[in-house]
Amino acid sequence: MTKLTLLFRKVLIAPFVLLINLYRWTISPWIGPKCRYTPTCSQYALDAFRKYGVIKGFWRSLKRVSRCHPWGGSGYDPA
Repeated sequence: MTKLTLLFRKVLIAPFVLLINLYRWTISPWIGPKCRYTPTCSQYALDAFRKYGVIKGFWRSLKRVSRCHPWGGSGYDPA
């Protein structure tokens, strides 16, 4: 990829990264470590956005968060 393409990609994912970090700094400390997966769902989302871009990263993050419940899976699940 060209430098311009990489810069454009970073600009597109920046708002999502900001929202995830705001969640991690404000809400996550109140609810504690509840994620059943490693890495946590918020770290998974950051990794997915950085690795796959906005559309596929958002979709993969949404699928992961929907699996994170008491009857869902658990364990190591990298982006």
